[in-house]
This record gives sequence, structure tokens and C-alpha cells, in this order.
Amino acid sequence: MNPDVQSAEFVSAFLDEADELLRAANGHLLAIETALRTGASPRRLVREAFRAIHTIKGLAAMVGFEPIVSVSHRMEALLRTADRSGSVGPSEVEALLQGTRCIEHQLQDVTRGRPPGEPEPALLELLDRFDEHADVPAASPVAPELEPELLARLGPGEQEHLAQGIAEGKGAVRLDFVPSHERAEAGLTISSVRERMASMGEVVKVIPLAVAVSDEAPGGLSFAILLLTDAPPEAVASAAGLPSSSARVLSAKRRAEAGPVVPETDDRAEQEQPQRAVVRVDVSRLDEAMERLSALIVTRFRLNRAVTKLAAEGANVRELSHLLAENARQLRDMRAALLRVRMVRVAEILERVPLIVRSLRRSTGKQVKLQMDVGAAEVDKAVGEKLFPALIHLVRNAIDHALELPEERRAAGKAEEGTLTITCFERSNTQLELSVSDDGRGVDREAIARRAGAPVPKTDAAILELLCRPGLSTREEATQTSGRGMGMDIVKRIIEQLGGELLLRTRAGFGSTFTMRVPLTISIVDAFSLQAAEHRFVVPVSMVEEVIEVDADRVYEAPALGRGHKLHMIERRGEAVPVVDLMAAFHFSDEEVFRSKALIVRRAGDPIAFAVDRMLGQQEVVVRPLEDHLVRTVGVSGATDLGDGRPTLVLDLLSLGGALLRNLDERTSRS
Repeated sequence: MNPDVQSAEFVSAFLDEADELLRAANGHLLAIETALRTGASPRRLVREAFRAIHTIKGLAAMVGFEPIVSVSHRMEALLRTADRSGSVGPSEVEALLQGTRCIEHQLQDVTRGRPPGEPEPALLELLDRFDEHADVPAASPVAPELEPELLARLGPGEQEHLAQGIAEGKGAVRLDFVPSHERAEAGLTISSVRERMASMGEVVKVIPLAVAVSDEAPGGLSFAILLLTDAPPEAVASAAGLPSSSARVLSAKRRAEAGPVVPETDDRAEQEQPQRAVVRVDVSRLDEAMERLSALIVTRFRLNRAVTKLAAEGANVRELSHLLAENARQLRDMRAALLRVRMVRVAEILERVPLIVRSLRRSTGKQVKLQMDVGAAEVDKAVGEKLFPALIHLVRNAIDHALELPEERRAAGKAEEGTLTITCFERSNTQLELSVSDDGRGVDREAIARRAGAPVPKTDAAILELLCRPGLSTREEATQTSGRGMGMDIVKRIIEQLGGELLLRTRAGFGSTFTMRVPLTISIVDAFSLQAAEHRFVVPVSMVEEVIEVDADRVYEAPALGRGHKLHMIERRGEAVPVVDLMAAFHFSDEEVFRSKALIVRRAGDPIAFAVDRMLGQQEVVVRPLEDHLVRTVGVSGATDLGDGRPTLVLDLLSLGGALLRNLDERTSRS
């Protein structure tokens, strides 16, 4: 196998594991901080954080990322000291969180194809300052039978890791692995071997070595894996699926002079936990599978059209129709299965929020308690990645704008600590609702109106429209967190691009709640197909509240809103609903035509009906976004192929309804 392919595969696996471990470490460190505030014992959390950082260090050492090893080694030493002493303070936690931020930036460097950046000397000095053992040099050589060539490839942290493991009673074993096509076909790659070795002990480092090209080493590459383990070399080789001659002892196990950091009872309990079978898959592969499924769905449309044509010509298509129905069911099942693979837990997407809140708490001087209730809700990974920046804008605004300083809250009769609440649940099997609430001062509608140069809004929906105006900010001066006029308009744009809706509920002196409703997935959706005049469109089912028959006798004209402006209304269960001809909404026609059907959507709580001629059915469609800014227009979110080879527009009736209702409000205020 190509050495470059092996190396790329190894680095990719490292990034996946390191990112997961770093999230876990951050969670444990934040939990330690909470335990210190509440007086609970943080010792178990310290050990969990140690495990995560220790593993990151080992993984980084394997791929030769010494800058990451340098930071994680010092963090590990600090946590080891904290565990042995049984105490840790807020200043130590702050230093450790600075360390995780450094590692996060280093991982981003690797992701971009660059070597990890060197840590700031001030950070290393800070971490060293907290650990009395940080400056103790590692013994050299660390193992009697370690060749000088390999010893030279070990950094100081790895040498100390190996020496300490031997001192604590573990044996040091070297395993040699030579990649080949035959082994790769049998599932033996450097990544799979390393994973097997990790189950046998602590992998100190994986060292790539150039060797002479031969039948045994066709790629001219070999790997030496250094392992701390209690197992004999024969068992190590067997676990790796290699001959026993592949493993040999560097230093025999001896009685520990110092006890392990984590008690043996903890290790046994961890080993007894059932392991989940997990396969990491690159998202690009899932995207490719979704593309293939999309092509099958379009092909199914074409088959349907062909069968319909045959039936019109008198052919017997009964059996074909049954096969098509079965094929449609199978494609729906395949779509559901593939979407389940793409779904990620919302809780996983929001893992970084506590860190962001902590940072904002420190920069604003405000006391903030974060409450999160997201349950087991899931969303398509692509939707979640687009939704996260919008959520962060809302969190920043809530802390910087809405929540008061402790003295202000005390004067208002509130607790000094404000509360920020994030909730999430699935409204249906097609839509997710995510809310950000605070118990702050609420939105000052008069101040918003002054800044916008507009009349004072009377409803929450009107307040939201003003807040989402591009460039609007309620701050006189920009701060580190806000005040640049960039925020709510970005949130609104993201939500509308996802085909969702943004809502606001606010009460002066009591706080605000921003709610985002978005589809669970945006690539393949259930949609209504419809016809207005000679044009065909599709609308996602999740946007439509109801499809109704329009009775011409129950359509009436509202009072004139100025020259040339007419508004028709229909009565629906005692509620007056404005009705708009879909053709007129897109300026395809100014002629008044009665249309017998209408789709009702609700924008910010207000209903609006779009009149069409015919409903053609409901089906799965593949949505292709309109990337060209020259062809983007309000009310159109993308295009699809219904099997005839012609593009059919996918309508966003929520944004179209919002634009029409805004125009209606402006005309009302001028009349």
C-alpha cells in the first residue's frame, strides 16, 4: 500500500479521535469548575479529564505531532498532581482550559493540512508552574533494548511516558508492522493495528521507518509500535493478527514503585463496560451515497411517467405499477436508513456552548447560569453545522444585550445570576424546534424603533423584523462580543436558507425567547407538487399548515390600501386570512384570476394563503439549492427534477409570506 495513503489514513483517524477526546476533556473540566462552586468532590472528574488528555498525548505522539504532545504532557502532569493531592483550584482549571483551546487550534492546523502550531511559551510556563514534577527530566535510555534510532525519534514527553510506565510496573513491548496489499485486503492496516494495540495497553508512539523494498515490504515502509502493557509479546502479536516474531520485549514488567494514577478498581469497571460497535465514516462518503439515492429517486419519477404513458396507449401496466409501488417503498426505506446515518444528536452539536457561555461570562462580568434541555433530538449533520452559528449569535446576544449586570438585577428584584435556557425537541418527523431563552430585560421596542428610524412595533413579529434589519445594532459602541450591526440578520438569513422560521416572544423586564424551526434535513424532502396557471412548483410539506378549497362566494375584498393596492381575504374557522394569487406574488401576472385551491402557511403566527389551480400530489423530491446570486429570489429555495428533465422550482412560502406581510404592514401604516 502507498505510504502516503497509509499516512493520510492515520492522520484522519487521529483527528477524529482527538476531536472526540478534546470535547470530553472540556466537558470534564467544566464539570470540575461546577463541582468546585457547589462544594462537590471533583476527584472522579479529574481522573476522567486525565484519561482524555493522556490519550490525546499518546495519539499525537504516534503521528509525530510534538507541539500537541508538549501541551498535553504538561496538562497530564498537572492533572496527575491534582489527583494525587486530592485538590484542584479554579486557577488550575483555567490553565487547563487554556491548554484545551491551544490543542483545538493545533488540531485545526492539522485539518487544514498544516503542521500544528507551537504553543505559546507563556502557556507552557503557566502549566509548569502548577505541577511540581513538570521539570523532572526523563531517564535515558528509557528501555535497555531500544535502538538509538528509535530513541532519537522520541520526544522528552514520550521518553518520560515510557519511563514512568516501566516504573509503575508495566512491560515495554515493540511491535513491528509492515503494510502490504495482502494485509490491507485482510483488514490489517496501520490504523486497525493501532486500534487493536490500544486495547492491549498504552500506545506510546507509532514510528514510521523506511526499509528496503522487498517482497516482505513492497512499499518500502515499516512501523514500530511502542506499547506499555501487562500482556506478554506473544499475546500482543496475536491481538494484532501478526506472527509472534513481530513483537519483542524492550523492558520486562516489574513491581511498581509508585501506584497508578487511577485505582485498579476503576480500570476493571471501565474494561467491563460493554463496547459499542462504531464505524467512523467520512461525511463526503455519506454525501456521495445521498447523491446516488437522489439519482434513483429522479429515475423513479421517469419510470412513473413512462408507465403512465404506456397506460394511456392501452398497454397492460398492472404488474409494472405494482413493481413501481414496491420500488417506491424500498426507496423510502433506503432514504430513512441513510438519513439515520447522517443524523447526529443535537446535544453533540451543542457541546461547545458551555465553553462559549463561560468565556462570555468572564468577558462581560455577568453571572450566567446555563440550562440545556435537548433530550435525544437529532438533526442532519449538514443542517446542524449551518444551524450552530445562528445559535451562537443568539447566545451572544442574550448574554451581552439581554441579561443585566448583577447590580442591575439586584435593583430590579431579580437573582444576581441570570439564566440562559436552551431547549430543543422534534416537532414532527420533519421539523426541529430550538429555542434560546433568557430572564433578562426583554427587548426595548422604543429603543429599537429609534435606532431603526421606524414606528414603534406593536407585536413581537414586528419587533423581530426590525431586529433583523441588516446593520441594525442597539449598541452605541462595538464590544468584543457585539455591537457591529451583524447578528440577527445573519441568524434570519441562515434560518431562511434552511427553509425554516425564526420567531420571537419578549416581555419587558422578564426576558425573551428566540425560537428556530428548521427541517431535519434539506437534501431529500417530502413535498406537495402543484400547478398555478401553466407553471408547476413544489413546496415542502413541513411548510404547509393546511390545503383548502377556496369558495368564490367567501372571498371578499378588504379596504383599499392606497392607489393600485387590493387585498383579498377569506374566512377560515372564524379567522380572516389574506389570500394571494401565487402568480401575482411572483409578478407573473397582474390579471385577477380565481383559483380553486389554497395553501395556508403561518409566518410569525400570522396566516397567509397562496391561491393555486391544482394540487398534483405528494412525493419525495431532491432539492438542489440555487447557488448563483443572480438567480436567487425571495420565495424560491431551490430546484428539483420531477422526471421530465425540466427544472421545477422549490418554493419557500414562509419567506415569501414574510415579504408580503411586511409590504402589507408598510402599506397599512402609510394609508
